[in-house]
Amino acid sequence: MSVLRLKLPTDPRWVNIVEKNIEEILTDHAWCEQKAATNAITIITNNSEHQDLVKDLLALAKEELDHFEQVHDIIIKRGLKLGRERKDDYVNELYLYMKKNATGNRISALVERLLFSAMIEARSCERFKVLSENINDEELAIFYRNLMESEAGHYTTFITYARKYGVGIDVEKRWREWLEFEENVITNYGNKETIHG
Repeated sequence: MSVLRLKLPTDPRWVNIVEKNIEEILTDHAWCEQKAATNAITIITNNSEHQDLVKDLLALAKEELDHFEQVHDIIIKRGLKLGRERKDDYVNELYLYMKKNATGNRISALVERLLFSAMIEARSCERFKVLSENINDEELAIFYRNLMESEAGHYTTFITYARKYGVGIDVEKRWREWLEFEENVITNYGNKETIHG
């Protein structure tokens, strides 16, 4: 996944943890998709003057909700239950970093939100790849391979808009800083049956 430029790959043994509790990973995954849709709508709400961004993030939000539905369908088909929304400590750490680094103007706030979003999509994409290549469940292996491609597209969308609207900001430098920060954060994860856990 060199295109994502993540500094620390997920240990494939994480999948062994996931396989012990499929209901938990599917519940967590479903809520990740719902939160991703909500995040896209929040970006639209705060930056509605950018027509191209609104159009593309509307499409992205619809796709995330479609993914939520697909995960929910798998849960139902397997006789499992969608549990309550899960707290995502990994995303919360990224969120605090985003808030700390937005300098108070709207351009900075937009760029930080887009890089925050790109980071989550990049790691989700990488986790889906690890799942697709290592899980023994054939249906889920195919499912996560398909979603991996979609997440890569979302990552690209967010990075592209950060570069387009980050006037006066060295977006490449900020992205490198995000990658370094995420490397430190992710070292504490990979031991729970959740997408980012």
